Amino acid sequence: MATLVFIVLAYLIGSLPFAVIVSRTMGLADPRSYGSGNPGATNVLRSGNRKAAVLTLIGDALKGWLAVYLAQRFADTWGVGDFGLAAVALAVFLGHLYPVFLRFSGGKGVATAAGVLFAIHPVLGLAVLATWLIIAIFFRYSSLAALVAAVFAPLYYVFMSGFGPYAPAVIVMAILLVYRHRANIGKLIAGKESRIGQKK
Repeated sequence: MATLVFIVLAYLIGSLPFAVIVSRTMGLADPRSYGSGNPGATNVLRSGNRKAAVLTLIGDALKGWLAVYLAQRFADTWGVGDFGLAAVALAVFLGHLYPVFLRFSGGKGVATAAGVLFAIHPVLGLAVLATWLIIAIFFRYSSLAALVAAVFAPLYYVFMSGFGPYAPAVIVMAILLVYRHRANIGKLIAGKESRIGQKK
């Protein structure tokens, strides 16, 4: 029962739409009404307000980190095992992708996934973040950076921890990240993908 409660709470934390919350607080247009329509930091950046984009990025990453951290912190006290911790990591990510507060239509999960990975192991998070930054800086495509980082995340985890307790969650998150970027893959191939900071 405790494990189920942790999973549900993680999903609800993940469902908090910081792109929408930050935009409304700062008097900006709903990020679902312009650009890609995606409630995420990259699309908020298309509004021209960098502060809002940064706050969205921090909020989305922090909720991923917080859900996993709290589960780890209280796992022994409430008898939450390795399966429960992995399920919490996946639940907060799914909350961002399919948030109950936005009628199950959420973002693509890059920042939230990063927060989850940092909670699992800081070095893992740094490795994936470095991968994202390298691709983003050289190619200026957020989606391409996310795709490359998603592919490498499970490899980094297995290299560091073998097929540890979080491996299934990391693999599923990577698959979902690629799936959520399927439209971007088509645009990248067609040369129509927007670059970082470019307004649509």
